[in-house]
Amino acid sequence: MTQLARYTSFAGIDFEGNMAAVLGHLRRYIDDPARTNPFWERFKQRLAEAGSDRVPVADALLLMHAHVYYMVELFEEHDDGEALAALKKLEEECF
Repeated sequence: MTQLARYTSFAGIDFEGNMAAVLGHLRRYIDDPARTNPFWERFKQRLAEAGSDRVPVADALLLMHAHVYYMVELFEEHDDGEALAALKKLEEECF
């Protein structure tokens, strides 16, 4: 049985690159023990699970979509315009 690409409507959009850009910004904050908290620790755990076969209906894009408001809050708290721009691009092109 051939598995179809899940995001066929993203033809011509680098959604993997968009996600990687946002995750790169996000990781600067949530991977820092001085800046993380239990919420972001759970998010990191769910992100790791998103790529596994154990959670077939979850993926990183879906997880990020469900937590977009928390990412906005975090980026605004740190006055990170570059991260906010990357998140806006991800939202507009992929959510």
